Order: sequence, then C-alpha cells, then structure tokens
Amino acid sequence: MKITPGEADPLGATPCEGGVNFALASAHAERVELCLFTKSGEQRIDLPGRSGPTWHGFVAGLKPGARYGYRVHGPWAPEAGHRFNPAKLLIDPYAREIDSKISWQAPMQYGKSKPDRRNSASVTPKSVVAEIARPDWDRPQHSWSETVIYEAHPKGLTMTHPEVPGALRGTWAGLASDPILSHLTDLGITAIELLPSCAYLDDRFLVEKGLSNYWGYQPIANFAPEPRYSGADPRGEFREMVRRFHGAGIEVILDVVYNHTGEGNAIGPMLSLRGIDNANYYRLTPEGAYIDETGTGNTLDLSNPLCLRLVMDCLRHWVEEMGVDGFRFDLAATLARGTSGAVEAHAQFLAALEQDPVLRTVKLIAEPWDIGPGGYYLGGFPHPFTEWNDRFRDDARRFWRGDRGMAGDLARRVAGSAEIFDQNGRPATASVNFITAHDGFTLQDLVSYGEKQNLANGEENRDGHDANFSEALESVEAQALRKRALLATLLMSQGVPMLLAGDEIGNSQGGNNNAYAQDNEIGWIDWSAPDDTLKTFVKHLIQIRKDHRVLRQNRYLHSLIRKQDGMRDLIWRLASGEEPEPHDWNNPELRCIGVEIRGAAEGPAGEAGNEAVYVILNAGPAREVKLPPGRWTRALDTALPGREVEQIDAPEACLAAQSVQVFTRATVQEKS
Repeated sequence: MKITPGEADPLGATPCEGGVNFALASAHAERVELCLFTKSGEQRIDLPGRSGPTWHGFVAGLKPGARYGYRVHGPWAPEAGHRFNPAKLLIDPYAREIDSKISWQAPMQYGKSKPDRRNSASVTPKSVVAEIARPDWDRPQHSWSETVIYEAHPKGLTMTHPEVPGALRGTWAGLASDPILSHLTDLGITAIELLPSCAYLDDRFLVEKGLSNYWGYQPIANFAPEPRYSGADPRGEFREMVRRFHGAGIEVILDVVYNHTGEGNAIGPMLSLRGIDNANYYRLTPEGAYIDETGTGNTLDLSNPLCLRLVMDCLRHWVEEMGVDGFRFDLAATLARGTSGAVEAHAQFLAALEQDPVLRTVKLIAEPWDIGPGGYYLGGFPHPFTEWNDRFRDDARRFWRGDRGMAGDLARRVAGSAEIFDQNGRPATASVNFITAHDGFTLQDLVSYGEKQNLANGEENRDGHDANFSEALESVEAQALRKRALLATLLMSQGVPMLLAGDEIGNSQGGNNNAYAQDNEIGWIDWSAPDDTLKTFVKHLIQIRKDHRVLRQNRYLHSLIRKQDGMRDLIWRLASGEEPEPHDWNNPELRCIGVEIRGAAEGPAGEAGNEAVYVILNAGPAREVKLPPGRWTRALDTALPGREVEQIDAPEACLAAQSVQVFTRATVQEKS
C-alpha cells in the first residue's frame, strides 16, 4: 500500500478523505513499523513522518475496519528504562476498537535479561480503524445534590436476570435492556457507575489458575470498549447503551484506571505502552526499575506530557464520542503525584482537568488513595472532584455493629464529613458516601459473615480486606434490621449516596470480599430470589431523600443560627431530648443519637426548603426518645418498614433496638 508522511495530529488511526492517518507518540523510538493485517497476512510499512516524539503516516485507500498494530524499534537498555522489542506486536493506545479480548499468552513476554524474540502477532489482538463521530447527547445532567449512584459490573448485573433475554445477558445491550432500566428507574437511581469498561488483560497468574480478571482493573486499550461485553459492533452497542440510559434519565459514569496498566512488573507482558516508549509512560527509578505505588507492578507517569496527553485525550473521547457523563478514578492519589512523586493538590493532571472545557463539566469522582508514601489523600482533591469516603463506610459499620465510642464519628459522617471536605469552597456533596462497594463484602455478607471467605480466589484466603467491621448475625430478622439501619444511615446523610448493585435485593457473594477473579455465580448478582421487601424499602428511602432537600444540601451545616427563623441549622440531641455535652460525646456507651436538620444558615433563605427533618439513629436497645418541640410526622421506621406515614401528637416516640426513625415537619414562617 502507498504511504506518505501524513500528519502528526491527532494521535491514533484517523479515517479521512482517501485513506487513514496513523500517528504514534514515542520519543525514544528509532523506527516505527505500521503492521496491517488482511486475509493474506501481515504487511509491515515504516511510518515515514516524524514530528518531535510523534511518528506518522497516511495510508491511501485504507478504510474503517482495517486491522493493524505496531512494531517499535529502539534500544534494549533496561537500566535506562528502554525495553524496545520489535518481535512484539503492540496495540495502539489510541485504538478505539480491538478485534478480540486480551488474555495472556506466552509469546507476549518481552524478555528480562535479553529480548524475547518470539513473534507475538498470532496471540495479540489487533487494533481496528474506527470511524470518529461526536454525536449530540441528550444528557440528564443531574446536579450532585440530586444524584444517587448505583455501582455495577457491566456483565455481572445481567448474567442471571430471568427477564433479560439470554443472548443479551452480560452485554452492553443487556445492561440497558428494559428489565434493568425498569428496575433502576423504579428505585430512583440517577447514575449508574460501571466497573472498568475498556479493553483489559486476563493476567497470567489468573489464566494459569483457570480464572479471569473479572473486574477489569488491568487496562491495555483505554479507548476501546471491552469486546467481551458486545457483539460485532462494540462502539455502536456501547453508545446505544448510553443513549438508552439517558432516555431513562440515568447518567453513565465509568470507573477508569489511569494509575497503571495490565503490562505489570518487569516480568509482565509487552502489549502496548511498554514497547512503544517505556521510559516516557511509566514511572521508573534512576536504575530503570518500575516504581509500584499501585500494587500492580507499575505506575503510569502523568507528570510526563505524552502520558498526560494520552489520558486527557482518552477522557474526552469517552465524553464526546461515547456519551458518558463522568468518571470514577481508580487510585486517584497516583494521578495526583507530581514530578517528585509526592501527592499534590495541584498536580499536572488535576490542573489539566480543572481547566479543560469538556472535562471540568462532567462528574469527577476520586478514589483518594494508593499504596505509595502519603497515598491516603481523603479530602485533598480540588473542586470539582467528589471523593469516595471510606471513613463513612467504616464508621457506619462500626456504629451499627455496636463498637464503643462511635457516636461522635457517626455524627460527623451523617453531617457530611465537614472536618474533611469543608475547605476551599467545596460543597457538601464532595463526599460520596457508601456502605459497600465492589471491593469488599456485599451488604448481605456484611451481616452474615464475621470473616472473609476467599478460598475460591486461589490465594489461601490471604487476599481481600481483613478489617471488614462485619458481624455474623444469626437470625434473618436481625440481618434484615441491620441492613435497613445501614441503608437508612446512608440515604439520610449529607453527601452523595452510592449503592452497590444487588444490595437492594439481598445479593450475596458467599462471604467473598474480593471477587475480582470470579466471573461466575460468586461475582454475578443472583436474581433468582430477590428480596422485594428490601427493594421496596430502598425505593422508599430514595424517595424520602428526593422529597426533602434538607437531606441533600450543597452547603455544610455548622449549627449556626438562621436569620429567617432564629433556629440553628443542625442540632444534635440525646434520647432525653437534651443537647449532648462534651462528656456525652466522649461516652463510649452512647448508642442513640438524634439530629435535627434545617436548611443551612449560610445559604439563601429557603434554598433547602421550608422544613425540618429529625433523624434518630439507635444502635442500642429499645428506648423511648423525646422529640424536639413541634408537631412531627413520622416518615420512616426501619423496624417497621411497612409502617404508614403518621402524625405524632405525643412528645415522645418509641424506638426499637437497632433502628432508625425519620420525622419531618414544616418550619415556622420566616421572620418579617
């Protein structure tokens, strides 16, 4: 085929009039071969153009659907960070589609002390030239205060659902099928957060054990939808899935992994970035060894302009071309590491996001930690980020388990964790609150197991968290009561609530709290006997939150006096009705605490509605609780989930053990 120098921008394979332009960034390469694959085999063509670090060429007559890869020539000098090996076919990091799933095969190994000369073309998926389109997207655009997130696996959500057609189960089409959309809209979900959805690697150690990387946290082709979740048209099917969610009023958030890749450590495979320009894309020691602050063997270097550009281009691709509405950044502390390796609030990646006209307008969620030095960075991310708040998870679990001295910590979480997030103008929605997530016990397992049960992972139960703050409750009734209390705490707290898919129907993973390799009944949601009573309860909680704006405010509550009525916006109360003194908060046996909530004093009058809500959380025995002055309506009792809404004429209410009650009332009129 005829090739001319073409253009350096954009990177990737770009169809244009008369052919396809190819551009690959490699500052240290000495030669780049474009490899085209047809029925007759592989044809190699040198890219003739070079502009700075970018190698490029235009192939006339080529069309979308063409299959290709790269072989990159350069020095083999691991001590300097260079590991070029043209025997290995490389996936274009900008490939918008690949032709098959990526699973470890021996020829993918690149060599350690010397290059491995086995040709990997027969086992490496091919990149596919894809049309580039930026359609108009009719996005729901829910505010953070309106958002209720549902975290789900793209495959596991539908694999056993009896109403999803068999051929659609485990696919993008099944994910947005009518039964799933009906379930989510009935609950009141406003955003679905999908575990990694780009093309990822099944690791060697899992393949050799007969397992697979079910969760997908080993990305290789970050632009390409994972082909195992689709049929013949991965991009088209993904976009149609997004359109259907948007049509149902649900935003789509992707869990993205830019802290590392599936190429692993020094004995991992060579599939893409390692062979393209290892020294530019990965963080290395002065001796050329991989820095591992992610626990996966390597760390991407977002302080390098080529690597930063790759990630920024990828994010814009998912927003503009694929229609997604936001991102959850896995191990986001890694992304905030500057040239020194320290986590920085104004690291290059964070600064780039803050100024980007496309990305600063979508939902950005940080998992604010990694395993490197200074890697626990909760509360340190700038606006417009929200953050996964693991303090909420742990403190809520411990309070309801009956751990001593947890009332004060729970109070901080219910009020939005202001001591963590109230800085630099960040809103009260900066905290993404959760009780459970994909990484850990499901809600059912949290009340069913005292210890993890991970033997199926083949690591002798050494993997997964040990500090689960769980409890093996013996009776079904006790389990149900604890689950309802935990869910009510989540939905009645300031911040953004996130539910784990399946928790609303009592899904269990048999005590496995690290089901990353369980692409089977352990990892899939079990729809065979859904707990419809629990689902109805969750729906009721979400509706209460929607109906009462004081439960989902943008401003923090600091017990300040409101000008309109002379009342404080937040008042904590003991069961006696009295406000707690410092010695009460320090009482390790305090198990019951109430909170009276109004619109924030620091906001405009009426911003959160003209009402008050009183929430009582009782992790102790049954007791009588005095209500604040005024006439209250009981909207929720977790001990009696079917209880009708009722007006309370008495000054007291009876609370069952391990229960939450929620009361509402209109506030007094504003002062003239």
